[in-house]
Amino acid sequence: MDKKFAILGDIHANLDALKTVVEDARKEGVTDFVSVGDIVGYNACPSECIKIVRDLDCVTVRGNHDHYCSSGENLDDFQPLAASVVEWTRRKLTEDDRAWLHGLPYKKMVNGFTLVHGTLDTPEAWGYVFDQFQASGNFNYQITSLCFHGHTHVPMIYQKQHDDVMRIDPCKIQVVFGKKYFINVGSVGQPRDGDPRCAYVTYNVKTKEIEFHRLEYDVETAMDRVRKANLPERLATRLAQGR
Repeated sequence: MDKKFAILGDIHANLDALKTVVEDARKEGVTDFVSVGDIVGYNACPSECIKIVRDLDCVTVRGNHDHYCSSGENLDDFQPLAASVVEWTRRKLTEDDRAWLHGLPYKKMVNGFTLVHGTLDTPEAWGYVFDQFQASGNFNYQITSLCFHGHTHVPMIYQKQHDDVMRIDPCKIQVVFGKKYFINVGSVGQPRDGDPRCAYVTYNVKTKEIEFHRLEYDVETAMDRVRKANLPERLATRLAQGR
């Protein structure tokens, strides 16, 4: 069977966005699901989202929220808003949820491409990539031509040919031999690029085509879930703003 992957990133416990993405991916003919991490955090349905991801047999790497929500490590490096939600999520997760999250690898190779949450040099340090200069360091550790990542919640393509690294706005591309690609798939559950629609990417292994997808979903219901859980109001309003 020819494989077509859906690459999901930064779901962040947004059940309504995740359901919308899975439904759309099925319509797109996706055969396999993978994730660049951060299944939990920020939104109100961590266990429900973990269940969907596991039921999909979705190959997943560990994000920083997955890591801290499944451990008792101190949250000194977190912003107060994020730290409060990590503590809330820790209370909501089951023992099985925590064990599954804590068993996720920091990086993973799948079908000839790589998954990581932040960067490949020290994935456990949760480094951010916002531009081609930061991406250039990652390429030194990227042994596959194609690597998908997340963490910034902003979809983007970084392309390397010889010593040149380019930043390319999200578009439909075809993987070209001799080039390397470090692709941020954006966020399913909490976009931060000014577009509140949930984001994900598909990769057709046979045709080597990569396509970015943006989808409307029931933002109001997601916001209501945040409020009913007594999570900070900022977490509800940013869903509508995409910031």
